[in-house]
Amino acid sequence: MKRQKRDRFQRAYVHGYKAGVTGRSRDDCPSHDINLREYWMSGWREGRGDQWDGMIGVSGIHKNPMVL
Repeated sequence: MKRQKRDRFQRAYVHGYKAGVTGRSRDDCPSHDINLREYWMSGWREGRGDQWDGMIGVSGIHKNPMVL
C-alpha cells in the first residue's frame, strides 16, 4: 500500500513552529518559495507567541502541532 506524502505547507508550518518555540530567528527560514515561506512564518509567529506565554516543554505539549 502506498503512503501519502505529507502536505508541504503543513510541514513548513510545523518546522516554523518548532523554530519559533525554540527561540530561533525568523531569518532561519530555509525556503525561498513565497508560499512555503508564508506558512513557515505563520508557524514561527505562533511558536514564538507560545514561547513568550511560557508554553514550552511539558506545559506546551497540547499546543505542539505534531501531537494534533
